Amino acid sequence: MARLKQKVKKWMTRSLELPADVVMDLPRITMIGHLHLYIENHKGVKKFTNEELRLNLQQGEVLITGEDFVLKTILPEEILVEGKILDVRYINIS
Repeated sequence: MARLKQKVKKWMTRSLELPADVVMDLPRITMIGHLHLYIENHKGVKKFTNEELRLNLQQGEVLITGEDFVLKTILPEEILVEGKILDVRYINIS
């Protein structure tokens, strides 16, 4: 049943020309240089330190590492972090 849902969502994205992040519940990550990172459509903060931010996603997690992190904005599904961003990784948890 889950595969069918995925296929329908992909079809809707292509056929109706809707953004994939909206239809498929995917995160949207916008990075400005190595100083700002804006993430939409996350499912909660799992860990935050000066050097690491880990967010839950619909499927998996995203791990951001760097230095001198400061949370500038945090909303239920959006987050803005500033600092020196060194790495952004998607972690697939099945």
